[in-house]
Amino acid sequence: QVELVESGGGLVQAGGSLRLSCSASVRTFSMGWFREAPGLEREFVTGINWSSGSTSYADSVKGRFTISRDNAKNTVYLQMSSLKPEDAAVYYCAATNRGAMRPTTSSYAVNYWGRGSLVTVSS
Repeated sequence: QVELVESGGGLVQAGGSLRLSCSASVRTFSMGWFREAPGLEREFVTGINWSSGSTSYADSVKGRFTISRDNAKNTVYLQMSSLKPEDAAVYYCAATNRGAMRPTTSSYAVNYWGRGSLVTVSS
């Protein structure tokens, strides 16, 4: 069993920045974030491959969000900049051994989930 512990999130004005962190008890093949806004399905945001460091982003966040990892701490970070009201959601840390996380990755392919971090963006 893999435990994912998230931190970060909160309230920010549009155009502002926030950072999320997610620490894993055990390293998996890849980690990343999905988000879920009220009334919408959980959607892929970004993913990173632990061994290679290769990353993938949803088109909606490219150029604004950056995922990174700290191998020594088994922790991944999501730096979110130029936040928009439409970025508001609960962000879930995700981990999987089923391959790399990509925009086509369904939430059903995720093995492990964090509890979620609420991100609120005021306009």
